[in-house]
Amino acid sequence: MSVRHFLTLRDLQPEELRRLIQRAGELKTAAKAGQHPVSFNRRVMAMIFEKSSTRTRISFETAMAQFGGHALFLSPRDTQLGRGESIEDSARVISRMVDIVVIRTAGHDRIERFAEYSQVPVINALTDTYHPCQLLADMLTWVERHGGVAGRRAAWLGDGNNVCHSWMNAAQLFDFELNVITPAEQKPDAQLLEKTASHVRWSTDVAEAAGADLIVTDTWASMGHEEEKEERQRIFRPYQVNQQVMAAASPDALFMHCLPAYRGQEVTEEVIDGQQSVVWEEAENRLHAQKALIELLLT
Repeated sequence: MSVRHFLTLRDLQPEELRRLIQRAGELKTAAKAGQHPVSFNRRVMAMIFEKSSTRTRISFETAMAQFGGHALFLSPRDTQLGRGESIEDSARVISRMVDIVVIRTAGHDRIERFAEYSQVPVINALTDTYHPCQLLADMLTWVERHGGVAGRRAAWLGDGNNVCHSWMNAAQLFDFELNVITPAEQKPDAQLLEKTASHVRWSTDVAEAAGADLIVTDTWASMGHEEEKEERQRIFRPYQVNQQVMAAASPDALFMHCLPAYRGQEVTEEVIDGQQSVVWEEAENRLHAQKALIELLLT
């Protein structure tokens, strides 16, 4: 049987994704009751992070601890991968010693190459193109608050970045409508827009967020774009999520942000700390959704 990887949401079928979200909710309920029904005793997760992380690293390490396994954190500074060893050779070696690998890197081709030569499942913990684990947490959070997400409408404001791309995939796989609203010079990938056209519509007009059940945004200067910070602030200023944007959404609309957030830039203090914000539940749900993912891939 071939090894299954999770590099984008499309590595799972829609029904598998729905079952995974349901399972994540079950694992969350169990954890709140002090119960940990899944055991991966002596299983080892290698975590290769070429970019900084807070929520992703903590949630994966905690997940393996609660499963009774171990998470081994590796940075490029500490491995031969950071000194010129090829991705293919590193994959061949590392995957012979561990049970699952989590990778955060830049180019999506790097994780694809690693997965091609890995003997164990590989999970995408973020690349410049996609951030699928974030969407598992987001879907869990949305389901918890609104029940089913099929047929609902979300609006993405800001940068057409890696998280946006994963939201576009989610719209098609979970069957909801997504309005992607970005400056013209920062629109999402054209091929992905075409591929997800059945559920995704792109615009530069913030008014397209009116009536949405969910408003989502991200930082204006993602990792790797810090040197463009001032220019990006100028371009994205009209796309700030503020009280006016939320007031135009549906009465029970939620606000999401994958974090870290820069208050007063992509989102105002009033919104992120307001009653419609679910960002803290969303952050916690990284743990529970990823536990369900690990269980799926290891069993």
